[in-house]
Amino acid sequence: MTRLRQVLIAFASLLVVSLVGLSTWLILAPPALLRVGAGYTAKIVCSNVFLAGRDPEEVLAVDVQAPGHPLLRLMDVDVDRQAGRVRAALLGVFAANDALYREGLGCSVIPDGDVAAGSGLPAVTTLPSESQALWPEGQHVVPDQDIVTHISDIALTGPGMRAVVVVRGGRIVGEAYGSGFSATTPLLGWSMTKTVNAAIIGTLLRQGRLSLADRALLPQWQGDEREAITLAHLLAMEDGLAFNEDYGTVTDVTRMLYLEADMAGFSADAPLAAEPGTRFSYSSGTAVLLSRIWMDRIGNPAQALAYPRQALFGPLGMSSAVLEADAAGTFVGSSYMYATARDWARLALFLLRDGVWNGERLVPEGFVAMMSTPNDTSGGRYSRMQTWLSDGDGPDLPADAFFLQGHDGQTIAIVPSLDLAVVRLGLTPRRDGYDVMPLVREIVGLSR
Repeated sequence: MTRLRQVLIAFASLLVVSLVGLSTWLILAPPALLRVGAGYTAKIVCSNVFLAGRDPEEVLAVDVQAPGHPLLRLMDVDVDRQAGRVRAALLGVFAANDALYREGLGCSVIPDGDVAAGSGLPAVTTLPSESQALWPEGQHVVPDQDIVTHISDIALTGPGMRAVVVVRGGRIVGEAYGSGFSATTPLLGWSMTKTVNAAIIGTLLRQGRLSLADRALLPQWQGDEREAITLAHLLAMEDGLAFNEDYGTVTDVTRMLYLEADMAGFSADAPLAAEPGTRFSYSSGTAVLLSRIWMDRIGNPAQALAYPRQALFGPLGMSSAVLEADAAGTFVGSSYMYATARDWARLALFLLRDGVWNGERLVPEGFVAMMSTPNDTSGGRYSRMQTWLSDGDGPDLPADAFFLQGHDGQTIAIVPSLDLAVVRLGLTPRRDGYDVMPLVREIVGLSR
């Protein structure tokens, strides 16, 4: 045997051993970052397949891989439509994570792989679909040609736009949809869900079942300094809890969303980093805790899971709305609600009407005003009630404007003084440099 052949055999043997070792490591102890990526992939594909009726391969390529971390391009998915399950894994083998669809509750990441346990929640009855010709009653669209022209301008609506709906005077005065999307496509609101969660809390405040002054809100906080956190602190993002909201790696927020079956339990264990009421810190963990708090206040788990439809979506006619729950049965009030653009617009109209729908007040008087009132610690950026404010965006926006905003370009601008709302939904990563404010300013200018 020649010396060269011996070297090649030794190198090949070393390579095989290394590959076997690498494969064993990826199977037995995959890095958390890979499992986060698999959980994200499984969740996004699951929700878009089972809620929006989209093709899984298209969702994987367009929604997950194209805009995401380079490692996501190595993810494969397996969709079991009969079981309502999606499994994602690196190269189809490594660092697998699952998502499970449950009727009325959407899709949940099942990070421990126990799909049977994840399927044990009570079923939630979906709302009957209303006629798409009615919004909110009578003729649903009264087009304003100037607005229609503006929302047809891709320079204003931005890359990846999937839906734009403009509501003025209680009517849709313009709507536009991206290729492959329509008025019947449920779309993800990401962090706009936080404001929906707040509105649900508002219904319980109206009923006297919660108070903004309530404290000692979770069992984990009994007997320690976190007892001082009030519901008002949480709603204003001034609770003082330590929570890392950075995305793109394994932080508190990505671990909570994709590696924890009980998101509220994970977030409730966060220590205080500041005295409650003294620091603004935007936190999806806080929003999930708000879900757990109002669900605990209802008490009965089945009644709590049905409550959003009973108290908010049903009265508003938001028949497409699905607020998704985690594997433990807590609504992911930070991030995961799907609804058609018109149903998101119904929510906007509800806020424009100060929380009154068809003559019935669903949240306390003054509750919606808190959405345009700055909290004490964010320098005018964030409100007392889970919304962003227009401070710093220039004098061309009315002072009462406030915003629901979410990841990848989701925005609803609410302008009560003009009886105007602009809904913009899409898949527009921040790196694209798109700013929704020129669109909002143009529509505001046409509506003065």
